Amino acid sequence: MSLPIAPKLTQVSSGKTASKLLKKKANEFLACTRATTALEEILAYYKECLARKAPITPCLLTLEYLFTQLFLRADIRPADIDAQPTYVPSAKDPQANHRQWLLAQYQETCGLIVDGMQHEKESEACQALATAMKLLAVQCVQQPEVDRFPVTGLKQILTAMLSSQCLNKHLFNRFLEYSSLLDVIFYCWKTVPSLVPRNAPPTDVFKQNFLLLLDAIMFGKEKLKETDSVFCVPLGSNGFDYASIRKQINRTWGFVMNWEHSEALHEQLLILLLEKVFVHLDKPVLLTDFLMDSLDVGGTVSVLALQGVFVLIQQHNLTYPNIYEKLYSMFEPEIFHTKFKARLFYLADIFLSSSHLPEGLVAAFVKRLARLALIAPPQDIVIILRFVGNLILRHPALKRLIFHPTGGEASSDPYVMEERDPMKSKALESSLWELAALQNHVLPSVASAARFISNPLPSVEWDLSEVLEINENDIFHKEIVSKTKEFFVNIDRPTGMFGYCGGQMASQYWKLF
Repeated sequence: MSLPIAPKLTQVSSGKTASKLLKKKANEFLACTRATTALEEILAYYKECLARKAPITPCLLTLEYLFTQLFLRADIRPADIDAQPTYVPSAKDPQANHRQWLLAQYQETCGLIVDGMQHEKESEACQALATAMKLLAVQCVQQPEVDRFPVTGLKQILTAMLSSQCLNKHLFNRFLEYSSLLDVIFYCWKTVPSLVPRNAPPTDVFKQNFLLLLDAIMFGKEKLKETDSVFCVPLGSNGFDYASIRKQINRTWGFVMNWEHSEALHEQLLILLLEKVFVHLDKPVLLTDFLMDSLDVGGTVSVLALQGVFVLIQQHNLTYPNIYEKLYSMFEPEIFHTKFKARLFYLADIFLSSSHLPEGLVAAFVKRLARLALIAPPQDIVIILRFVGNLILRHPALKRLIFHPTGGEASSDPYVMEERDPMKSKALESSLWELAALQNHVLPSVASAARFISNPLPSVEWDLSEVLEINENDIFHKEIVSKTKEFFVNIDRPTGMFGYCGGQMASQYWKLF
């Protein structure tokens, strides 16, 4: 036998009409909570919408309103959720029996709302997440004691977000609204280690979702100063216990590092490590082997690993003897088509900033960059030219590369591009004929940048940050708006579009209309 509300709402095409009917049923139940039919009909319709993959937002908003009112009226008491987790009928006390029934309905509803987070339509799933979090907030407000955050409900929400089949970027983007608050951060980190699967290796989708969760709840140390930034539960006189949370971060990161990583996952993990995790690790030096292995992967992963190695060298006194060979090998044509090429040039500029490096080493970088400039996109050619100019300014002895008397030309260049050891590439015996060739580039901005080798060098280095983020659209726009001289294209002024004009031989032999 079908429920009375279900067929009525199913036949309604307007969401507003369905919302009105649901709101009416909710008010009927709130007017007399012992008349349980109205709530049962709302839940039945919600389950039907889930099964049909129909919009669930009207149901979610109705359930949110209904149970918020029940909490505010103390018909449901948060303390009972932990004390009496299951519904046990009692004939001796009808009032307690009814309260237990309401509590059981609330727990069932929370489960159904969490199920709604798996809705195939992202907006509906995000609304389910918002409703679940708002009910947690209402539950917290009704039990104002410190450390009474509904961790069980939060864990249920996080577990649903950590799907093994569906990537939930939309849910984590919506969760950022809550994960910026100290109490949510604190209790999430208390919960996260228990969410890591122990019995079987997780799927790649679960790993991506887990890293998205870590990214959402990771925080900077300046966040600890925002003591009033809480969701629903103040953290008490002791405030945010950073020491205990740091232990949870290190423990969780240990689990993550033991997983096998695909290339995409490897990249996602390195970005999270560099941007948010490094500052919380107790022993970052333990990542040395992982970062060294990542340097050999190539592409974007190698660039990100290079930044990690740089952090260890700069902040933790790591010694890596072959770092310049690794850096030299990264400058391949493929680097121009990765999204982190600007980061590579930035790091290379830092690694090569010392004026005490061997001239042969720096000359190898100069020649390799100059050779790559011949095949690089225009926006990257400008970066290379500025970088090469800075290296020559730091090492004045390299000026001889500009017009080396025996440096050869394109057909007889002694520089060995294929040599992996920069000190053996014979760069000092070569010349920068590549830059001379670029002075004839079709783009004026590139040709102008290449002419620095023909002019007196400046006393101050070029600022690479001004050109690192330039793209092809910027160059195109610059050329469009630049003013050019007007040139005559006819000896005699034309008298019309198709008419004969003296000197136009085409009109004598071609009929244009």
